[in-house]
Amino acid sequence: MQAGQPSLTARRAAAHRALHQSLDGARVFADPLAPVILGDDPVAVLGGDADSPGRRGMRWFIAARSRFAEDALAAAVARGVRQYVVLGAGLDTFACRNPHAADGLAVFEVDHPATQAWKRARLAEAGLTPAAGAVFAPVDFERQTLAEGLAGAGFDAARPAFFSWLGVTPYLTREAIFQTLGFIAGVPAAEVVFDHGEPSSAYRGEAAVARQARAAGVAALGEPWITHFEPPALRRDLLALGFTEIEDLGPGQIGPRYFDRPGRDGPGPHAVRARRA
Repeated sequence: MQAGQPSLTARRAAAHRALHQSLDGARVFADPLAPVILGDDPVAVLGGDADSPGRRGMRWFIAARSRFAEDALAAAVARGVRQYVVLGAGLDTFACRNPHAADGLAVFEVDHPATQAWKRARLAEAGLTPAAGAVFAPVDFERQTLAEGLAGAGFDAARPAFFSWLGVTPYLTREAIFQTLGFIAGVPAAEVVFDHGEPSSAYRGEAAVARQARAAGVAALGEPWITHFEPPALRRDLLALGFTEIEDLGPGQIGPRYFDRPGRDGPGPHAVRARRA
């Protein structure tokens, strides 16, 4: 991300969410506010063929990870959790759609200061108002801890909480990622959903070429991929942090669960849920 500028990859993710509403009929993740907050033509934001196989696969993964996170959140609310932290929120619209507002769910949006300022401007321009209980907490994950960023926002680290952290970890250092996961693991009955990619060494043939092209694309935006994980090693690391329940959705699980399609063998993006009972 360029200094002082909002995240361009966050804008692209919002374009994918908007296109999922129109091209896919919101079949996996319904977010009618996605096109509204984006404000621009999502096809123009992405450039080129917005429904090419590669773009379609990314759009479907973004829809699936959002659905995965919000389904897990709903289950957490049913258990009594009343704090939801959206890390790296970008143009996420949950704070405006909050279906659990009547239950008293507080929403804490955490993001880089420049991206959050841009998001708040977009909310005002689009005439969107977050539901009661939404709080904005600007944090630069590479320079501040999550604890510092939430401290003044009213978050109670002594009470259970659910965290979503989508589309962020590839752009951070391993140290910053585990500093944040360590904080989350210290919250009572903590639960987090995040996503990650696998290292380039896991890819072969055409898949390796496609991955290299995607990496070059985000690097050209000034937001290069920095960190990837091998799923078995990540699971061990999460257990070492104290998480006791881990669910990992990779290419083999996402298709059958959300798209009535066979699972795909081989590496790809993963959505992970980790909970500390």
